[in-house]
Parts: sequence; C-alpha cells; structure tokens
Amino acid sequence: MNVLPTRKKVELSACLLLLFACSCANIGAPNGGPYDEDPPRFISSTPAPNQTNFKGNKIEILFDELVQIEKPTENVIITPPQLQMPVIRPSGKKVTVELRDTLKEHITYTIDFTNSISDNNEKNVLENFSFAFSTGDIIDSLEVSGHLLNAENLEPMPAITIGLHSNLADTAFVKEPFIRTSRTNDRGRFVIRNIAPGTYRIFALNDVNRDYTFDQPGEEIAFCDSLIIPTFEFASRQDTLWKDTLTVDTVKTVGYTRFMPDNIELRLFKEQFDRQYALRPERPGENLFILRFNAPLDTMPLVVPLNFIPAEENWYYPQWTEEDKAVVYWLTDPLVWSQDTLQIEVNYPKSDSLNILRPQTDTFTIAMRRRPEPKKKKKDDDQPAPVVFLGMTTGASGLMNIFDTVSIVFDEPVLEIAKELFLLEQKVDTLWSPVAFDFFPDSLNSLGFFINHKWKYAQEYRLTVDSASIYSIYNKWNNAVSQTFRIRAEDEYGHLYININGLPTDSTAAFVELLDANDQMVRKNRVSNGGALFMDLQPDKYYARLIVDENANYTWDTGNYAEKRQPETVIYCPTAFSIMKNWQIEETWNIQAAAFTKQKPPDITKNKPKEATKTKRDYKNEGRQTSGGSSGRTGMPF
Repeated sequence: MNVLPTRKKVELSACLLLLFACSCANIGAPNGGPYDEDPPRFISSTPAPNQTNFKGNKIEILFDELVQIEKPTENVIITPPQLQMPVIRPSGKKVTVELRDTLKEHITYTIDFTNSISDNNEKNVLENFSFAFSTGDIIDSLEVSGHLLNAENLEPMPAITIGLHSNLADTAFVKEPFIRTSRTNDRGRFVIRNIAPGTYRIFALNDVNRDYTFDQPGEEIAFCDSLIIPTFEFASRQDTLWKDTLTVDTVKTVGYTRFMPDNIELRLFKEQFDRQYALRPERPGENLFILRFNAPLDTMPLVVPLNFIPAEENWYYPQWTEEDKAVVYWLTDPLVWSQDTLQIEVNYPKSDSLNILRPQTDTFTIAMRRRPEPKKKKKDDDQPAPVVFLGMTTGASGLMNIFDTVSIVFDEPVLEIAKELFLLEQKVDTLWSPVAFDFFPDSLNSLGFFINHKWKYAQEYRLTVDSASIYSIYNKWNNAVSQTFRIRAEDEYGHLYININGLPTDSTAAFVELLDANDQMVRKNRVSNGGALFMDLQPDKYYARLIVDENANYTWDTGNYAEKRQPETVIYCPTAFSIMKNWQIEETWNIQAAAFTKQKPPDITKNKPKEATKTKRDYKNEGRQTSGGSSGRTGMPF
C-alpha cells in the first residue's frame, strides 16, 4: 500500500481545490441553441386564402411564432383602397385586420403586407407576404409590375402609391379613387396583384391627403401614355441550388407563370405650380428687414407702418433679390430703425383656392434682437471717430479659373453703379492694357454684381476702382481698390468630348449636364453635330446626364397631366469620366444601351435600397461569463 507523504497530500488537495474553483468561475449558462433565422410561417386564416363569397369584415391570420408588424398604416396596402383607416394589429402569433369600409360586391380584395411582418425575437422578415379573398365567385389573379423613378434625377422613389383605373376617361384620375393599388418599395419597384382581366390606365400618386385621387396641385404624379392590358404566359427559368456559398449543387429548369406587363416605366414629377403667399419676414439687421414669398412677384409689395410714424415719406429703399422671390427693405430713417419692434401692413397679390391672384393684406410684427454695445475705453473717448468706408468685397485675387467671373459684393445698397467705375486691365509684357468686359447684377443677391471677360490662359489681370467713386444710400463711399489675379495655365485642365449615339433624330434638341459626386451640375452644353464638348475641366471624376430638350429652352421642364405632357426625358450615363490634367478625352455614349433602372450610377444614387442583414451570433462563446465581466447568465445552472 503506497501512502503519499503528508506534504504531498496537502499539495495535491490544494491543486484540486484550485482547479475546481477555476472551473466553477468559468461556468456560464447554456447558449440556448442556434439562432432562429427563418421568418414566420403561415399556418391558417379566417377566411381561408383565396376564399370566395366572403361576407365579413374581419381577417385573422395565424403564424407559427410570435409576430410583429412594422408601421402597419404605412406598410400594409389594402386594395381596393380603403377610405376609412382599417385596424391592423398583431396579437401573439396572430395578425388581425378589421376593415371599416363596406365591402364591395364581386371584388377581389388583397392585403399586401409588403415586408412589414417579422418574428418577435430575431426580427426575421416575411418578405412580400400578401393575402387575398373575394366577395364574389372568383379570385382575380393577374398582375402588373414595373419601376417608378424621379423624372428629373432618376432616383428610386419609395412609398409612392401606384394605382389602376378601369375607367379610361382622363377625368377618372382627378375624380375617382383607384380600383387597385400598390406601393413602391425602396428600389422604386411595384407589383399590383389580383387584377381582373380588362384594360386599364396606370398612375403613380404621392397621395398627400390619402384619398387616392389627384386633387392637390402639389402632389407628385406619373402617368403612362399607353393602356395597360394584363396578361400572362407560362415560362421557365434556371434555378440554382447551392451546397454552400461557393459551391453549386444543382442547376435545374423550373416553370412559372409570367405576368405581363412586368416592365412598366413611370417617371414621377410635380407640375409647375407655385401658389403665391408670404413667408415669415426677417430682420437680420437694425436697418433692414426682408419679406419673402413662395413664388416670384411681378409687383412690389406696398408696406404701411402701423406702430411708428416715419419722418419722411420715402423711409425705405427696396431691392428685389433671390430671383424676385424676396424684397429687402433698407430703412433710411434712423428713428425707424432704432425701434426694436416694427409692426407693418403688407399689401401684395396672393393665390386663392383656385390659384387666382387676389389682393391680400397681412399684418406682421418684426422684432430685432439687439446685442449689448461694447464698452468704450476711457483713453479712446477723446479720439475722433474713424472713417467708415462702404464695404466692398471683390473676388479678384490670387489664382482664378478660366471660366470664373469676378464677383463684387457691397455691404449696403449703392447709388448709380455703372461699369465705367471699374477698370479691368491685362498685363502685356510689362505694361497694363485696358480690356473690355461685361458688367451685370447678381439675380440672387441684391448687393452683388459680376464682371465677366474672356480670360486667356496664364495671363495676369488687374481690377481697379478709384476711391469715393461709389456711394451707398447711407452716404458711405468706397475705399480705393487695386487687385491683381492670374488665370490658370491651359495644361492644368482636361478636355472631354462625348459622342452621343441613340438620339431619335439628328434634329432632336438635347443638352448634357456634367455632374459632381453629389449629383450636382457643374457644367452643361448643348449636343451639336452628334456630340457635346466640355473644355477646361478641373481634374476630377464626373458623371453625365442627357436631357431631351423638347422645347429647346436649354432647361429641364416638368410635365402636365391636363395637357397630357410628360416631363422631358432624362438619361444618365452609367459610367463616370475621369479627367486628368493636360488630357483630351473622347468617349462614346449610347443613350439607349442601359435599362431604365440601370442608368444612374450607384455612387451618386441617394435613395439606396436597404440591405437586409442577419445578426451574427457567436455560438461558441455565447452565454459564457468572462473574468471581470457579466456577459450572459451568471452562477451555476440548476
């Protein structure tokens, strides 16, 4: 019999005790098994799917697990559309829909849940789930589908109502609700289900007041010029089964029913409609206030003082600005601008309910928040006040681009401004020689002006203004100005010529806009002799879109439903153009090559579709308590 020495027994007992303690400290709760990665599964319903001759108004749908509905009033689409909001709610494993409208006879009803249903725990989405029943003897089963994009920039337009009318009269869109509806998803795609055989007109409507009719001038719309006749055919397609993410298991041919048309293209636009009304006035300084309006005015608003009496009849100096959507009133009476609050009466034309301009009188109270004046130092009390010149900022300095204009901005309105007060010269050898230029006001800023000249590469210019040659309405005069600037050299630019193929005829008017990475226009030029030329581009990546200019006015024009006029067609180039210094690039663009939904490059598409992502689970370490932490359950399992 081997007996361990006492010391060794003690050491062995200590080791066993330590091992047990460590193992206990690392014990965590069991992880509960793998994630549920499957969406809820339909079990049963009342009425049954595709039931005919249904007479109730309550629909109950049972699933195999607890479910929830995301924003049911927005994401669940019931067609024919319901004028009274239905009650849609989840309760455990059941979804209940209560219709408040009286059901129509001999009609197929569709409840399209889109992607709103998911399980309660892992949020697995039941995609494109819809439910149908009929109040008549048959279930209508035809479908039509397509895409809706913004007409001006080809952005996918989500959550827009798409509707059908069997009444083919033009007035149906503005007087009757749709008979079948759907809604676009985040890619702008739509599917209208359970359609009866027949002939229809299809529309898109950003339904502001939810009445399913185009009765608000500000609502965005789209319409198709041709009639829609739903049909179907039996077709086949290749279906790929995968062993894993890299290995193909089987490729087999499967049959399916193809519903047509499945390629409807709709372009959403808002009609040119500017209702005239006044916006909130502003008083950014003590000696001025601004009246802004929703649309350009053609007559100067008349301002009448209410809580003050000006010393002179002409107590303000008005200036149009912001392209005639605003008027700046410069106060010329010190007693008026010294008041913190001005109450005025404004008379201007305002649109009535029929969008007819009528005389309108509004009363406004315009307050000025004054900042505390800085305290003067005693040693400055006896010093004469410095001369305050008329503030004038010019953009003529440093290095300028060949396509730039010289901006001139004053701090306050000036009197009798003329181009003769400015001298623009070019340096030839060592001498300065005067050059001709254009002088014009800034339509967006009443205090701004521009000087434009056909600059020459790598040349030096000088802008001169004599002192006291320009006076403001407050009798301030300008200080002398003499600024020199240089134009960039030609080898700092790149040039791009785009051959345009696919225009309907050579006589079709069109122009191309070059865009930056934010989808904003940086340059545009007309298509001439089958192409568009862009000179003097700064090195960068550019994108392009072509506008079919039907009225040849060199701008994109929206559509009009009453005139059956579609918005002017916009086509994006799917690829970008990379411009480098001192390079001349010629590219060819077939504007018919890319599909409607594949034209706009993803890099500049703002309404990107939401990508579904599944939660990743750490099966190995889930539920295990780490030292110093509290992840998962603590303690020992029972």
